[in-house]
Amino acid sequence: MTQLQKRTKQNQDLIVEQLKKIPIIQVACEKVGISRSTYYRWCEQDEEFAKKAEASQSEGLAFVNDMAESQLINAIRNQNLTAVMYWLNHRNKAYSNRLEVTTKTSQEIKLSEEQQELIAKALSHASLLLEPTKQKEKDEK
Repeated sequence: MTQLQKRTKQNQDLIVEQLKKIPIIQVACEKVGISRSTYYRWCEQDEEFAKKAEASQSEGLAFVNDMAESQLINAIRNQNLTAVMYWLNHRNKAYSNRLEVTTKTSQEIKLSEEQQELIAKALSHASLLLEPTKQKEKDEK
């Protein structure tokens, strides 16, 4: 193994470790002293490195998410009303934002079956309606 290969391997190991701490490629590259283009070239040329880097970045994201959630819980404990509202809006359906769609028209518009299915599917994706098949089963009961 040449000196260049050893240094590359060391830098790759350092990048993998940095991504576990801070899952931002640019920051990890700056800390190790390499360019982003070098990082992406390594990912292209070395599948094993790419897998390790991706796994480390995922681990780092999970770590940051855990820290953020911990801070949010601390804010709730400190009776921060904004934190309480955020938690309830995102973790409890009873407090989540609602969408109401209303319309007034002087004529009745008939939708084709395909249009009805598309609307039902869109509402389902927005979690505003049961999935079309489940809705159909519910309507048949």
